[in-house]
Amino acid sequence: MPVRSAGLLVYRLFETRLEVLLVHPGGPFWARKDEGAWSIPKGLVEPGEDELSAAIRETREELGFDIPGDYAPLGEYRQPGGKVVVVWSVQVDPAFDVDKITSSEFQMEWPPKSGRLQNFPEVDRAGWFSVAEAETKILKGQAAMLADLVEQRSSRPR
Repeated sequence: MPVRSAGLLVYRLFETRLEVLLVHPGGPFWARKDEGAWSIPKGLVEPGEDELSAAIRETREELGFDIPGDYAPLGEYRQPGGKVVVVWSVQVDPAFDVDKITSSEFQMEWPPKSGRLQNFPEVDRAGWFSVAEAETKILKGQAAMLADLVEQRSSRPR
């Protein structure tokens, strides 16, 4: 059975434009990567945890605050490595500020083979992007989520 992750595709309507929230992974490997490096907030589902609770928890761990709202199931997405990501969309207020995130940290040996352990943020920044911008920023395996969000939004009753 493939490993399962869960996440939230957070979006807002800013003026008349649909924007999505993406996060950039922290740590030295990702420091100089931009296009194709961003992600939705997500992470592994813990044993005994339901997937929506995992999505909410992981988003809180990566941003440092809760995302309130009505969570709409968006889909399941198999990643290139085989992991499956279960995603919900959630709309937030246009003024929702992500400039001051407080991500949890991870520890790794850096530089490699130095014997020195260092702490790095799981996420080093977050930002709002139009769907077109997000298509170039997001990890390849997550791009279908953007198209599905646009489809989900267009099929909603107005």
